[in-house]
Amino acid sequence: MTAGAAPALDLAGKHVTVAGLGVSGVPAAKALHALGARVTVVNGVAGERQRAEAAELEALGVAVRLGDGDTLPDGTDLVVTTPGWKPSSPLFTAAAQAGVEVWGDVELAWRLRESRPDRKAAPWLAVTGTNGKTTTTRMLAAILTAAGLRTAAVGNIGVSLFDVVLGAPGEPEYDVLAVELSSYQLHWAPSIRPHSAAVLNLAPDHLDWHGSMAAYAADKGRIFQGNQVACVYNTADPETERLVREADVEEGCRAIGFTLEAPRPSEFGVVDGILVDRAFVEDRGNSAQELAETADVNPPAPHNIANALAAAALARAYGVAPAAVREGLRAFRPDAHRIAEVAAFDGVTWVDDSKATNTHAAQASLAAYPSIVWIAGGLAKGAEFDDLVVKSADRLRAAVLIGADRALIREALARHAPQVPVVELGRTDTGAMAAAVAVARDRAEPGDTVLLAPACASMDMFANYNQRGDMFADAVRSLGAGDSEEPGRP
Repeated sequence: MTAGAAPALDLAGKHVTVAGLGVSGVPAAKALHALGARVTVVNGVAGERQRAEAAELEALGVAVRLGDGDTLPDGTDLVVTTPGWKPSSPLFTAAAQAGVEVWGDVELAWRLRESRPDRKAAPWLAVTGTNGKTTTTRMLAAILTAAGLRTAAVGNIGVSLFDVVLGAPGEPEYDVLAVELSSYQLHWAPSIRPHSAAVLNLAPDHLDWHGSMAAYAADKGRIFQGNQVACVYNTADPETERLVREADVEEGCRAIGFTLEAPRPSEFGVVDGILVDRAFVEDRGNSAQELAETADVNPPAPHNIANALAAAALARAYGVAPAAVREGLRAFRPDAHRIAEVAAFDGVTWVDDSKATNTHAAQASLAAYPSIVWIAGGLAKGAEFDDLVVKSADRLRAAVLIGADRALIREALARHAPQVPVVELGRTDTGAMAAAVAVARDRAEPGDTVLLAPACASMDMFANYNQRGDMFADAVRSLGAGDSEEPGRP
């Protein structure tokens, strides 16, 4: 078997149970059916969307059981799970008792890479971490595209891996894929062997799913197993380096660090506002390669520069020229709700970072601005806020708190930043966002940034973080209508 190749895949006539519908489950069921497997999809929810997806699959000959996600269908030879199903789910307990293997959708996609003899298996450049995964993966895809490579940003990013791995007949092959992987996906993906991979950072998250921080970190670390060229880690986060040291990699694979400081040999870093490579150069002991300026990174916040360095490291590991790194970073546009400037008026800048759904992400966002009116709160998911407040207290002009667990943030502020004025909004309807924006305008002074960085999940008040960010942006634009300054870039 060649380096990075998946085990042989022969599922013809096998009974495969797919756990879950949606973005991953439906394409997985279709791919398995096309391979000749007998497929049964189980899903605990039986809503309108699920019934429509079930009808589409049943028309192809796939069996679907809605309203029962716990029972293992008789005769199951393999279970393929979509992300989000906890390892403790009764379905997986039953599978273990029956001696049935469980693969994730990513594991299946990896093995399918070798199932098309008419197509080459595109190597994967993989990205994980508690925060920054999507931005880094999209930056990487932009750099690879600038290098003239056919690529796509796929995986946990919302684009089905099956579509690009299998491809349509006659469709051009991909040269390389930028693959975002969540801890959920990595848990069920024992066989993947990326060309190179990065772990951006590690902070407590999804512990209710993994059971412990140690288990969460171990699942993240799976991304380094079998790497062929580079394992990219964050020098500011020792846990990411530990995962590299513990990984079983191909001979010759290198550990490559990234830092916001001047880099040492085998690192990427920043020197006088220049992003530099001191890893993939001939004389890394004495020289470095200029890649881009910090001003080429959009937005040039410290944590986003770190994302750019990680993306550049993966691209350079694949052999991309320095000029393409600069061109790709300049072409990159961040997704909505990720430290996005919404507007500026009366000397105050308004920034939407609704995607900051945990304390680690919020801390990175708060570190980007010197004087902040902070809008925060929502569902804490078991998080504690003391460390976040301690590290950010000197940047806070005021705090406006919303959401179910706002009291936890208020108490942390009272303990560690009693000088910061706090306004707590008791209403929990979606209109609370407009009220928070109005309060923030009253508290902000010229030179301040009003920052939505909730440090919490959104589902107590909003459908998702996207809706939360949209309502913030709508309220800000309504508030600023008629002012002289134009809205900032999205």
